[in-house]
Amino acid sequence: MIKPNLFQSKIVRIMVAGISGVLFGSGMTISGMVDPHNVIAFLDIFGDWDPSLAFVMGGALLVFSPFYHLVIKKRKTAINGEAFSYPSNNNIDGTLLSGAIIFGVGWGLAGMCPGPAITNIASGSGSGTVLAFVLSMTIGMVLANKYLTLRHS
Repeated sequence: MIKPNLFQSKIVRIMVAGISGVLFGSGMTISGMVDPHNVIAFLDIFGDWDPSLAFVMGGALLVFSPFYHLVIKKRKTAINGEAFSYPSNNNIDGTLLSGAIIFGVGWGLAGMCPGPAITNIASGSGSGTVLAFVLSMTIGMVLANKYLTLRHS
């Protein structure tokens, strides 16, 4: 049998994740950032550049930054009572740089950002291309995780 506190913690964690996901997906959909054409237009800095994605990100930071500094940063625990977990590695190393480069090349070649692609599929408006991208991205994550696990063991 599951302990009540553990069960409640898991339910709260799932609810918070669900609410966060709905807010994120709604914001991306309303702003038009689930449309791969908008992402490609943002990345086309030497062509017909569309800065709207920068305004979406800036708007998100304007909302999040004060909330983070006034509420989240002061807390010792998350909403469900669990301690916050911060990364212990702050180094800019080869693994970080190679991962960032591979991510950027994949994003640039596909013209899709992972978050909006997943939102596209969840909304039911994802095309076969978007589905192939998310499936390939998932396979890449699994393979990279296996590689890193073997490398660090």
